[in-house]
Amino acid sequence: MLKKGSKLYSVLTGCCPKCHEESMYTVKNAYVLTDTLKINERCSNCNTKYRIEPSFFFGAMYVSYAVGIAFAVAAYVISNLILGANLTVTFISIVGTLIVFMPIIMRLSRNIWINMFMSYDKSLAKK
Repeated sequence: MLKKGSKLYSVLTGCCPKCHEESMYTVKNAYVLTDTLKINERCSNCNTKYRIEPSFFFGAMYVSYAVGIAFAVAAYVISNLILGANLTVTFISIVGTLIVFMPIIMRLSRNIWINMFMSYDKSLAKK
């Protein structure tokens, strides 16, 4: 399921969408807030250019809306439907979830966006 060569692998790991050999991000930890969205210019393995065009990742904002909604719905289901919290506690848990997971949401959105335009190429992977 989650193995090299799948879109899901690239989306969840943040690795190069072409060769799946290195991280697109300069810092792997998404919670280093000053570097959350800093990406390398190119992949050192296959030379894939990550910044396809200026403002390429603006499209990821639309994806981040959907990903944020998914996180909010998950927080709602857990707090309200499973734990039976009242409306105020449920609201606070949704806002808290979105704040805590914002770096993850932003990176996931970028990973999904770039993987919509690039595909894995087995010939570029290290042997």
